Amino acid sequence: MRAFASYLILLLAMPLAALAVVLPVNVYRAQGIAAPDCDGPLQVLIFAVPAILIYGAGALLAYRAGRRFHRLASLLCLIIALAMVPNIAEAVHELYRYTADGECQG
Repeated sequence: MRAFASYLILLLAMPLAALAVVLPVNVYRAQGIAAPDCDGPLQVLIFAVPAILIYGAGALLAYRAGRRFHRLASLLCLIIALAMVPNIAEAVHELYRYTADGECQG
């Protein structure tokens, strides 16, 4: 029953992870406009941080369970968590860049 609840949580967090991977950090740059997007990085991080915590914990807990199915689920969780890392890194980079340039103050 506990494993079922854990996998249900991972399944329910899948849209959160999909948004964390798909959302662009700078919507304007994605459209071809060279302008700062002050809300874009935070919008990505709001979805990405909880999702990477959920799937990182899921990978760790499923791996520790030890059976073949759990190891496969752990690998899938790890792949999903690693897919979010580039978008998180880009969002953090954009936040630091906007802070250093002073473009999004106020």
